[in-house]
Amino acid sequence: MQDKEQLKTLINVLAHVRKEGYTTDFMVGDDGLMHTMDSKLKFGPDQLKIVNFYRFEGESNPDDMAILYVLETNTGEKGTISDAYGPYSDSQVEAFMRQVPDMGKNLDTRS
Repeated sequence: MQDKEQLKTLINVLAHVRKEGYTTDFMVGDDGLMHTMDSKLKFGPDQLKIVNFYRFEGESNPDDMAILYVLETNTGEKGTISDAYGPYSDSQVEAFMRQVPDMGKNLDTRS
């Protein structure tokens, strides 16, 4: 288990989850589907599950908030997608992620 101090930054958490095999970078495309960055694979919300997520808040500016989702697909693809958190979030990413089943964490705590 990683020390909590080591997992405070997005870069450190991303490095940690990549070591655990979550190496694919995902994005939400204009078609409303989750894509791998090379767009070779596409997934609907029912084809993914949220394994974990991490929230980050900027030390000097609360507007510097981000969230990193750790995902697995029904085909075994494992990876991540990040988004701004709060008023600067990407509406496509936020809408898509609200439809993805999670593994017990409450994702509807956003205002």
